[in-house]
Amino acid sequence: MSGRRRGRILCLTSNFPRWTGDSTTPFVLHLARDLQELGWRVDVLAPHAPGTATREILDGVQVERFRYLWPARLETVCYRGGALINLRRHPSNALKLPALVLAEWAASLRRLAGRRYDLLHSHWILPQGFTGALAAWPLGVPHVLSVHGGDVFALRGRWLTHCKRFALHRADAVTVNSSVTGQAVQAIAGMRPQLQRIPMGVTVAPVARDDPRVQRLRQQHRRGDGPLLVFVGRLVEEKGVADLLHALGVLLPELPEASALVVGEGQDRPALEALARQLGVAQRVVFSGWVAPEEVGCYLAAGDVFVGPSRRGRDGWVEAQGLSFIEAMIAGTPVVATRVGGIIDSVRDGETGLLVPERSPGAIAAAVRRLVADPALVARLRRQGYALATTAFSRPASAAAFDRLFEQLRGRRLAANPRPLE
Repeated sequence: MSGRRRGRILCLTSNFPRWTGDSTTPFVLHLARDLQELGWRVDVLAPHAPGTATREILDGVQVERFRYLWPARLETVCYRGGALINLRRHPSNALKLPALVLAEWAASLRRLAGRRYDLLHSHWILPQGFTGALAAWPLGVPHVLSVHGGDVFALRGRWLTHCKRFALHRADAVTVNSSVTGQAVQAIAGMRPQLQRIPMGVTVAPVARDDPRVQRLRQQHRRGDGPLLVFVGRLVEEKGVADLLHALGVLLPELPEASALVVGEGQDRPALEALARQLGVAQRVVFSGWVAPEEVGCYLAAGDVFVGPSRRGRDGWVEAQGLSFIEAMIAGTPVVATRVGGIIDSVRDGETGLLVPERSPGAIAAAVRRLVADPALVARLRRQGYALATTAFSRPASAAAFDRLFEQLRGRRLAANPRPLE
């Protein structure tokens, strides 16, 4: 850990690992850990859920989870794919939102008022940015709002847009994870807030392709000379796995040993398995289910091509950044991705990957055929993709950018209030 103690942060989020080894995306936890390595103390405040502790230390980070409904089995708005997915799958969850928002505001206010935090860091505009603004603004606590995309592109409507605008205007700084997210934030805000693009970082610890774990996966899932197509992510409509299955069907007449490995879980898995049977590709597709985060790199390195066929959702959702694409670059696996949302910041067509139109299985198949036929292109994409991922999208780069921003805000507060905050 850094020898210099920088200050104390309250991190407010609705999506955070519920326990060690949880399938919930861990990027907020990773950022908290990395900031602590730089000398900050980070306390996380997140919603409670069935089976979670109300207070614990998770991977060195102090976590508190506030209750918003009783009994705990009713707390179903967050986690398991995220609030947007849960609201779509079970619209009755919308009735629980007022309780969640009120409990989150009260829990934030109580902690900010009594624990002398240097700043509040809220993840997502709704509800955290909104409740965080209501809690931090009256107390004069600097408030940083990090926008990750889902709540910008979805959650539409006049009233929700007013809530978003309020949160953005009341934040002392707003960070976005991609250029596309930034454009959407500026359109909502109606004015330019202090906006900084800070992508969420990925772990830079590539697994060698000759690692025994990778070789076992290739022997298990790759047929003959391949190619083995790999997908990693949630199995929901927006991730476009159906297009991957259709593309595999297009490829098989020309590349009869092609196969696919689908890594992840989600509400659409049964429908996707049924689609694979319907298309006649079920024998060439393995749905591995959820795998531990530390194993994902092995699965990515085992593939010949990573396919990320993300789509725009019916509610306006788009892939705001796409961490799995960057992780594939770290693993040295060439990427085929759709030209959607913030994917274009990391996947640059012909430089770090190949871009195709969304909902276009034929274009995906053509891109795979191009990679199979051109080893020199594969080598170039691997080299340039790895270089971009490790310099612009690593966890250290992300934490360092947040560190600089937090130091600026803390310095302003100390200048306005010279009395020690500790």
